Amino acid sequence: MQKLLHEGVEVETSIDGYDAADFPEITAEKQGHRHPVHTVVVTHFELARMIERVNRRFASLLRSELTKLGIEDVGPAQAMVLLAIGDVELSVGELLDRGHYIGSNISYYLKQLADGGYIDRVASQRDKRSARIRLTDKGEQLCANLRNAGGAYNRVLARDDDDLRNLEIAFQTLHRLELVWGNAARYGI
Repeated sequence: MQKLLHEGVEVETSIDGYDAADFPEITAEKQGHRHPVHTVVVTHFELARMIERVNRRFASLLRSELTKLGIEDVGPAQAMVLLAIGDVELSVGELLDRGHYIGSNISYYLKQLADGGYIDRVASQRDKRSARIRLTDKGEQLCANLRNAGGAYNRVLARDDDDLRNLEIAFQTLHRLELVWGNAARYGI
């Protein structure tokens, strides 16, 4: 374990027994260059495993924050739905596009959130058969509380300009993976 000096928090420096030193490296010397340059070689399977682990840890973090807020009727998945709705009114289809949810799960989540008073379902003005969804004051307050709690984690992750650049690169890389994997699933390689 390593301590974050400014926070006094113990953090894990390895996951599942692996740390950065355990990944295969290619050096410039091995490639015929004079100065060693270390590059970590990671496959898309390792990235997928890491994404899954990060998602589980984030769900645990959300569960912990919900508990601190005294929220017992909303789980991490429902909280993410509320955050995906945000401050707009949208249809279930638009929400599905926004959050990449499975249709049957989103219907269940929306029913729970409506029963808990976190969202309103309003009949569409154009098509009375479809409903529009928006946050209630209770839902907006929960989202605001979660965003405020997230500020502390943002400060730990982005302490300086280098950290901010690394977060942007991570986001761009994950977005690119989403596009490549999505297109590969639909159209093949």
